[in-house]
Amino acid sequence: IGEMNSYTRLPAFTIPYRNGWLLALDEVNAAGGVLGRTIEVISKDDGGEPGTAVTMANDLLAREKVSLIFGTLLSNVGLAVADFAKQKRIPFIAAEPLTDTIAWSQGNAFTFRLRPGTYVQAAMLAEEAAKLPAKRWAVVAPNYEYGKSAVEAFKTLLSAKRPDVEWVGEQWPALFKIDAGATVQAIARSNPEAIYNVTFGADLIKFVREGKLRGLFEGRQVASILGGEPDWIDPLKDEAPEGWIVTGYPWYALETPEHVKFREAYMKRFDDYPRLGSVVGYVAMKSIAAAIAKAGSTEPRAITGALRGLPLESPLGPITYRAADQQSTMGTFVGRLTVKDGMPRMVDWRYGDGADYLPSEAEVAGMRPAE
Repeated sequence: IGEMNSYTRLPAFTIPYRNGWLLALDEVNAAGGVLGRTIEVISKDDGGEPGTAVTMANDLLAREKVSLIFGTLLSNVGLAVADFAKQKRIPFIAAEPLTDTIAWSQGNAFTFRLRPGTYVQAAMLAEEAAKLPAKRWAVVAPNYEYGKSAVEAFKTLLSAKRPDVEWVGEQWPALFKIDAGATVQAIARSNPEAIYNVTFGADLIKFVREGKLRGLFEGRQVASILGGEPDWIDPLKDEAPEGWIVTGYPWYALETPEHVKFREAYMKRFDDYPRLGSVVGYVAMKSIAAAIAKAGSTEPRAITGALRGLPLESPLGPITYRAADQQSTMGTFVGRLTVKDGMPRMVDWRYGDGADYLPSEAEVAGMRPAE
C-alpha cells in the first residue's frame, strides 16, 4: 500500500495521523493480515506540494507496484493526487483534504474521501451561528482551495437560514504567511458583529494572539472551522480563546465503547493522547483492510469496487463510503471552546453524523462529472 502526507510541513496533524494508521496496521497484521498476507505500507513525504505529491504517487505506482494510495492533507495536494488516480486508474483514499471539490465537481471513480468536508462542517457551524443575534459577519480564510471552499459553504448555508445576515468584510491571507496584525486591523475596520475563522496551524495561533492583543474578539462571536481540533488548538494551551463555536474532537470526554477502546490502545502504544489526525489515520487503514477483504483481491479495480458502499466501524461510530459520491459518512463534533486546567477543551458539544448533513445521494449524482 502506498501512503503520503505532509510530514515535514505539517507535523502537528500528520505525525498523530501516522501514529493512527500504524496502530491500525499493527492490529490488522497481528490478526493475520488480509487474505492470509500482512499489509506493508510504503510511506512518502509530499512536502505539502502538489507537484511533489504527483511525483511521489507515480513512484509508488511505477516502482513499488502499490495496489492503492492513501493520505494527503492540504486540499490542493489531494486534488492533484485525485487527478493522478483518475488518470492511472488506481484507488486513492483522500484521508484528510477538506475541499468538497474532491468528492463532487471534480470527483472521479477512483477517489474516496474519508473526512467530512467543508460542507458538513460548515453546515454544523451554520446551525449554531444562525441562533446568534449577530447580523454583520466578517470572514478570514487562507487563500487556497480549502479556504475558498469553507467560506463558500458557510456563507451559503448561513444566509439560507438567516437572510438578514450581511457579509461586511473578507480577509484572504496566503497560507501560513498571515500578517496577523494587518488582518486583525482590517477585520476590525469592517466592524462585524461576528467572525467566521478558517485559519489553522501557525496562522490560527498568530490570529488568536494578535486578535486578543487588539481586542478583536471582545463582544464578538466567532465561529471557527477546525478550531476545536487538538491538532491545531492545543499549542495555544491557556491562550486559547473562550466561547468560540468550533468543530473539533473532544477525545477527553467521548466515552463510547468504541472510542474508549481506541483511545486506550493509542495511549498505551504511543504514550500520548490522540488527535483527530490519529482517528483519521486509524480509520483510513481499517478502510483499506476491509476493502481488500471484501474484494478478495489486491487488484486495483476490485478494491475500487469494494470501497463503494463499504460499511465500517470506527472510533466515532459506524460510517459508510456512499456509492454515489464515494464520500464517507464520518461526522464531526461541534461545541464551544473553553480552557480547563491550562488546556483548550470543547464543552456543550454534540456529534453530527455526516449522513445527516450531506446532500442526498440523488443530489450529488448531478454534481459529479460523467465518468
